[in-house]
Amino acid sequence: MNLDDKHVYRVGSHSESWNDLPAGDDELDKFIATARKRIEPWLSAVFQAEHLNLLIGSGFTTAVGYMAGAAATGMGKVVFGSEFDAEIDNYAASKAALMGRGTANIEDQFRAALSVYEGLRIIDAAKASALKDAMDRQLRDFLESLLKTEAGLIGGDPEKRVVAESAVQSFLLSFASRAASRERLHVFTTNYDRLIEHGCDLAGLRIIDRFVGALTPVFRSARVEVDVHYNPPGIRGEPRFMEGVIRLTKLHGSLDWLFSKADRKISRKGIPFGAPTDHTDLPKNPVDTVMIYPNPAKDVETTQYPYAELFRDFAAATCRPNAVVVTYGYGFGDDHINRVLLDMLTIPSTHLVVFAYSADDRLKGFLARTRDAQVSLLIGSHFGDLTTLIENYLPKPTLDYITGRMTELMKHRPPEHTQAPDPAVPVADDFDEVLGGGTTA
Repeated sequence: MNLDDKHVYRVGSHSESWNDLPAGDDELDKFIATARKRIEPWLSAVFQAEHLNLLIGSGFTTAVGYMAGAAATGMGKVVFGSEFDAEIDNYAASKAALMGRGTANIEDQFRAALSVYEGLRIIDAAKASALKDAMDRQLRDFLESLLKTEAGLIGGDPEKRVVAESAVQSFLLSFASRAASRERLHVFTTNYDRLIEHGCDLAGLRIIDRFVGALTPVFRSARVEVDVHYNPPGIRGEPRFMEGVIRLTKLHGSLDWLFSKADRKISRKGIPFGAPTDHTDLPKNPVDTVMIYPNPAKDVETTQYPYAELFRDFAAATCRPNAVVVTYGYGFGDDHINRVLLDMLTIPSTHLVVFAYSADDRLKGFLARTRDAQVSLLIGSHFGDLTTLIENYLPKPTLDYITGRMTELMKHRPPEHTQAPDPAVPVADDFDEVLGGGTTA
């Protein structure tokens, strides 16, 4: 296996790498069939781990946006137009290089600008105010670009929209469809948009996060999670776990998180998915109110509220025996997240599955510090394509009771029952047996 090749997979004891896919459709189908026999069963087994976590980065929004014909929000550098732009850019570039991310992006710039702003508040209030105005304009533009991305996902070509929304639902259900008695899937994301929440609404998945309330949900430190229900009166009053429930943690915040200076609380505003950029709940001065935290680089920065709570959840969910983390669209450029993943992999029973479009220097640098046996890789445009991944390699939802019962039934049948059925023999009994839960002798 060579990480410099365009396409790489490593699952269990199987590994292969190549540069070019088969040219013809028949050859490509044969290739996919062979790869599926190795990859899908392995992923099915890994996804049944005791603790399953999904880490989603900006590549997920980009992939869905490509399917829907919408452009994803860019993370490129901006120009504040202040007298400190040169110093801000130099500091951002040095920190990006220190973290092995290469070129600095808008998050690095905002982190640098906020540091400059805090210093200016002490020594020169007028210059601090001018810099804050520049940051407000750029952050407001960034929030508006996020809403435009969301609007593009739902307001473009209707056929493409249906395909994209179906892909989002299938992708999430491949991970979320666990038996209700098992621990919930925990989704972590560095994204500021609400694509995951939108996909969960479409798929009928219920989300548990730290926000409590109906009209204006408020962020709470308590981890009281209500996800049980009782049978109707007249039956045994046992509590049962609900199906289709996931946990969601947005590690860098969200565009609809607002901070209130009056009561020092973080709330979530009801900004619709893809709302117009002049929506009344979108703040005009977002630096003071919007809880979007630029990519933290130092430990001390992650201790600020509420990020201490969010990263504590991330570490608690992943750094324990029999835990699995699956990444999609995450570029391994966030040092504070990579550190937690590396700590997780010091536990021998943990496992990491990486879906990526390419193996860049950041990913290679991360993999150099891991053990091959604990990391499964599916790298390249073939495996990174959401449609290809869903149709061929990801496990199908495991809550399909009829399919599960049929599989168990066929396992216990004599060999002759697995042959092609005789047209003269009615098959209604077998169908009734599957639906009714009967058994064979």
